[in-house]
Amino acid sequence: MGSVLVAGVGAVGLTAPVAPVAPVAWVAAGPAGVAPLGEFGWPLPGFPTVLRPFDPPDHPYGPGHRGVDLGGRDGEPVLAAGAGVVAFAGMVAGTPVVSVDHPNGLRTTYEPVLASVSAGQHVARGQPIGTLQAGHDGCQAAACLHWGVRRGEEYLDPLWLLSPGHLRLLPDVSPSPRR
Repeated sequence: MGSVLVAGVGAVGLTAPVAPVAPVAWVAAGPAGVAPLGEFGWPLPGFPTVLRPFDPPDHPYGPGHRGVDLGGRDGEPVLAAGAGVVAFAGMVAGTPVVSVDHPNGLRTTYEPVLASVSAGQHVARGQPIGTLQAGHDGCQAAACLHWGVRRGEEYLDPLWLLSPGHLRLLPDVSPSPRR
C-alpha cells in the first residue's frame, strides 16, 4: 500500500497544538512572506516583529510571559486575529484591554489597545478592534502589542494560530490500477 502526502490547514481545532512555527521564521518572512492560512491572522497590519516571545510559567501562578509582544506604532490599528465576539473592552489595572472569544473555545487578548468595539459585538478576522497605545511595560519599543491566547485557563503561544498547518502521511485508499 502506498502513501499520499496530505497538507492540513490550521491546528486550531486540535486538543493539543502541533509544534509551533519558530517566531524567527515569521519575523524573517516579511511582507513578501507566506501569509497565515488558517482561521487566524496577525493582529497588526503586515508582518510585525516579535520583540518578546511566549514564555509559559512552570505552574499556574509562576512567572512567565503569557503571550507575545509585537512591535508596532502608537495609534496603529489593532485587528481581530480571528472571527468572534468581543468578551471585554475596557480597563484592567489601568491598561486598556480587548478580549475576543472565538467559536473554537479560544480567547485572544490585546493590550494596550484603546477599544473601538464593545462587549457583545461580533468581529471578523482582520476587523479593526482599536488602536495601539504606547507604554506597554517591559517593551523595548515605543509601542508594543501584547497578544495572548487561552483555552480555558491554559495560556498558549499565539504564534501557533498563524501556523500554516502540518503535513502528515496517510494511507493511500484509492483502488489499485488493474494490470
